[in-house]
Amino acid sequence: MGTWAARRVAAAVMAAMVALLAVGCDESLTSGFDDTTTSTDEGVVAGDGWGAATAGAGAPALQVLDTLKVQDHYTRKDYERDEFGSSWKDVDHNGCDTRNDILHRDLHSITVRKSDTCIVLTGELSDPYTNRIVRFDRGRNASGVQIDHVIPLADAWRTGAYAWTDEQREAFANDPENLLAVDGPTNTSKSDQNASEWLPPAAGYQCPYIARQVGLKSRYQLWVTQAEADAMRAVLNNCPSQSTLGG
Repeated sequence: MGTWAARRVAAAVMAAMVALLAVGCDESLTSGFDDTTTSTDEGVVAGDGWGAATAGAGAPALQVLDTLKVQDHYTRKDYERDEFGSSWKDVDHNGCDTRNDILHRDLHSITVRKSDTCIVLTGELSDPYTNRIVRFDRGRNASGVQIDHVIPLADAWRTGAYAWTDEQREAFANDPENLLAVDGPTNTSKSDQNASEWLPPAAGYQCPYIARQVGLKSRYQLWVTQAEADAMRAVLNNCPSQSTLGG
C-alpha cells in the first residue's frame, strides 16, 4: 500500500472509531432537523444537528426538496471567501490537503510527486459536467481541472451560512460530498450561480447534480430561493426516483 493510501486508510479507521464512540446505537441522532435549530426573521441558525446525516440521505430528492425552507437571499453582508477559511486545508489530518484528496478520488491514471505522494502531478478526469475526458497536468495547466463546490460557497453564505461559526464554514468548504473535480472552464462559467441560473451542460448529469444539491441543502440546513426551488423541481420531475446523498 502506498503512502497516500495508507494515510487515507488510517484516517478512515480513526473517523469510524470516533463515529462509533459518539453515536453508539442511538439512531435518533440521524433524524434530520433537531429541536435546537431555531428560526429567526433572517432565516435558519445552525443548531446542534448542523451538518449531520439526515433522514433524507438516500431518499428521493424530489421528496426532500419539499422539506427545504424557501426564502430570499440574505444580502445584509457581502460574501467573502475568507469567511470559509483558507483554501484547501488538511482538515481530515491525513497529511494531504483537500484539493489533492479530491484529485486522488476523482482522477484516474494519476502520477504523484515522488517526494510527496499527496501531490497529484498528472491524471485524467471523466468530467461529469461535460462528459469529456480532461487531462490534468499540474506543471502545464493546473487550472484545466478545478475542484467545484457543488453548492457554491457564495450561495451557501446567502442561504444560511452567514450565521455559522468559522469552524462550521471551514468544514462545509472542505466537505468531500460538496466537492467534485470538473472541467476548469466549465466550472468558471458556473461561478457562484444556483440551480435557477446554471446547470451542467451534460443533460444526463443534471438530475444527480440537483439531487446532490438538495441533499447538501438539507444536511446543512440551508434554504433555497423560490426560483431555485422551481428550477430544482423542474429537473427532478424528469427523474422522480433520483435519490439524494448516499443514493
